[in-house]
This record gives sequence, structure tokens and C-alpha cells, in this order.
Amino acid sequence: MSGNGDGGTNAASADKRQNELLASWFVRSGWSKGELARQVNRRARQLGANHISTDTSRVRRWLDGENPREPIPRILSELFSERFGCVVSVEDLGLRTARQTPSATGVDLPWTGPQTVALLSEFSRSDLMLARRGFLGSSLVLSAGPSLIEPLQRWLVPSPPAPLAPPEPAAATRRPGRLSRPELELLESTTVMFRKWDAQCGGGLRRKAVVGQLHEVTDLLQEPQSEGTTRRLFKVAAELAELAGWMSYDVGLQPTAQKYFVLALHAAKEAGDKPLGSYVLSSMSRQMIHLGRPDDALELIHLAQYGSRDCASPRTQSMLYAMEARAYANMGQPGKCKRAVRMAEDAFTDVDDWDEPDPDWIRFFSEAELYGENSHSFRDLAYVAGRSPAYASLAEPLMEKAVQLFAEDADHQRSYALNLIGMATVHLLQREPEQSTRYAAHAMEVAKKVRSERLNTRIRKTVDNAVRDYGDLAEVIDLTEQLAAELPETAQAV
Repeated sequence: MSGNGDGGTNAASADKRQNELLASWFVRSGWSKGELARQVNRRARQLGANHISTDTSRVRRWLDGENPREPIPRILSELFSERFGCVVSVEDLGLRTARQTPSATGVDLPWTGPQTVALLSEFSRSDLMLARRGFLGSSLVLSAGPSLIEPLQRWLVPSPPAPLAPPEPAAATRRPGRLSRPELELLESTTVMFRKWDAQCGGGLRRKAVVGQLHEVTDLLQEPQSEGTTRRLFKVAAELAELAGWMSYDVGLQPTAQKYFVLALHAAKEAGDKPLGSYVLSSMSRQMIHLGRPDDALELIHLAQYGSRDCASPRTQSMLYAMEARAYANMGQPGKCKRAVRMAEDAFTDVDDWDEPDPDWIRFFSEAELYGENSHSFRDLAYVAGRSPAYASLAEPLMEKAVQLFAEDADHQRSYALNLIGMATVHLLQREPEQSTRYAAHAMEVAKKVRSERLNTRIRKTVDNAVRDYGDLAEVIDLTEQLAAELPETAQAV
């Protein structure tokens, strides 16, 4: 390109070449330099980057080859992506991505309220804008090992005391918070509704609605509110971020899920809710088991147990012990697994004696869930022990109880299907392929009503195992045909 359209080309220094890629997108956008500058400034203010003040001469320098500092390359990527309705990456614009700090890319985030709100707001907005499968997730990297565990250990460090507040102004001059008590209660009840939808329909149906609600809550957290309202809003943000992470995990967006879980833990700390924080850590532990990192899963569960040891309800403690058993099972430690299973069962016997009502986020952990988790621990032990029928026989009666209880629970269809396919795997381990195919076929029928790639993947894996071991059996042949017809491999909506 020969000119920049502003009447002079000597603004570019000798060591710069005009950015033809950026210029091409800019020309096609139809924006003027002034309009692009205004949009960059507006988006920067939304991100809290109030120091950014762009003008037409700065835009001209970008076109002439100057590489702006972060977050401007990311802002330009977002603006052009929105303009053209497709992903326009930083590299597509001919810009270099500055090396981001660990706090921007990983899990080592600052443990302060304002920065937690800013990160939640930024990440949820990016997710809503670039929620095409694989794009947002591919821009993130999963953390594991010490890089995951060590930053999260700071969850245990007490928060510094809040600075003394200035004297309250007179009632006539006090600026009220925007949120009324009925509105706050409605936000809390909406979170309960989202959680119910997830249990009924899987993570693929309402994930973006949850992310959108989370973004709205972060807006409210940036407004003046009373201390009590702020804590409740942080609790709502933590629950929504955990649910967004869980739904992302359910549809296979693993790095995105981990980022939401980490942000949820930060929000739970700001809310002063240790049991909720332990629940978030349990979700992260489950993800690590799914990803084949049981050592990390165990570290996360122990962190959750230690952090909530003086305040978690029996139901929460039982859930944490059950997840501890899953970690030990996948590590191939049967003695410790069995001990954790017993601890989960013992803790659950105290559920009815607990004086306070359990929060909604843990009510899912019913007797059926307890049976299901413990049976899956024995099932996992069977695989780790070389497809041991002995451990499978320990799993079968517990899994059977879980299936029976979930069959009567219309609100937890995904859990019902997961335990049906779990039962199918147990029968395969016991070398009973006919019984296995019956449970797998039933699981497929339920899975058609649920948007869960995690569930569909488990069904496909179980069918593959059946084909590998009993591919000539008529029931297995019929099952593969049913799978191809009813659960074809298609992208899930996120």
C-alpha cells in the first residue's frame, strides 16, 4: 500500500513497515480512524484500562507498522471480530502478541476483590463474543502440577482486614446501591434455576445464558453496594462461574472450564464462603480425574477438605470424601480408596442431623449420587488393576442402587444416563456383554434428551470397548448401529 490516507507517510520510522494486514481489515470495516480510536477507548474503559487514550494519530501509527501494547491488540481483535462476524485474531491483524504474565494466562491470579471482578468481567465478555467451539479454549492453556496447585494454596491464606470505612453520610445524602433486596433475591433464585437446567439438560443448552448472567453480576459488583450486598453478589458470581466452568467441562471446553473454576474460587474467597470454595475445588478435582491427572485431583481435594474442615456440612464432607476415593482409585491405591469410601458413607449418615439447611449447590449430592460416586471409584479401580472382575463386583451393587434411585428422579437425567453407562462398563468388566448392551442402549435413549458431550463420549468409549472384545456378538452389532443413528458425532452448542 502506498499511503495511509492522512496526507503523509513519513510518520513511519525507518525500522517499520506498513501493516498491510491491519490496513486491509481497516479499509473493509468502513470505519474512520477517529471512529476506531473511539471504539478502542470505549472498550478499554470497559476493561478498566483507563490509562488508554487513543486518537487518530495513534491509529495512523498502527497502520504504519507500530505494534501497540496490550491490551490494545486484544481489543482490536475483539472489535474486528464483532464487525465481521468471524474470528479475527491478533495475528490476522499483523500484530504481535506481547508475552502475557502468568496472571493473565494461567491460574496465578491476584487475590483481591476488584481484580477478581475485572478478570471475571473480561473473561465472560470474551467468552460470549468468541464462543465458537475451540476458539476461546485454544487461546488458553490448561495448568497442571505445581503451576496449578501452588497458586490455589493461597485460598487458605486469610484475607487482610478491610480498611476502615469513612463515616456514613447522612441518610438524605447517601448514594444508594443500585440493587434492591428483591432484585438480589431474584439473582440468587435465577442461579438455582440455571443449576436445575444443567442437571436436567446438560451443559450444552444454557451455557451462554449462564455466562451472560455472570457478566451482568460483575457489572453490579462494580457499582456502589453495601458490604452485605457485595458479599452476596460475590457468592452469586462464584456460583455462576463454577456453573459456567462445569458446563464448559461438560461440553469439552477444558481450558475454559479451568479458568472459570479458578475465578469462581477467587469469588468464593471474596464472599467469605469456605464451603463453596471447597465445592469449586471438588469440581476442579473431577476435571483432573477426567484428564488423567489423579495426583492433582487428590491435591485439590485435600486443599478443599483442609480449607473447609471447620464449617462444611456433612453432605459437603461426604461429597469431598467420595471425590477423594475417586482420586485414590485412579492412582491405583485400593486401601486408601476403600477408606475414603467408608468415610463418605459415614459422613452421609449425619446429613439429617445437621441443624442448618444445605445451600442449593450441594443438594445435588443425594444418596443416589453417593452410591454412584462410590461405585465409580470401584469401577475405576477395576480398570487400573487390569480390568479386574473382583473390583467390578464391588461396584455393581452400588451402581445398581444409583440407577434405581436416579430412574425416579426426573431432575437429574444426565446423572441417570452416566450411571446407566457406568453399569454397562461394570458388566463388560465382568465379561457379561449382553447385560452391558442393554444398559448402554438405555443410556443412549436418555442421552438424546441431554446436551452433554462428556456423556456422549463415555457412551462411545463403552461401545468401542464392547466392539473390541465382543464385536461378533449380535447385540453388540445392534448397539453400534443404534449409536450411529442416535448419537452421531456432531459439535455441541456452547
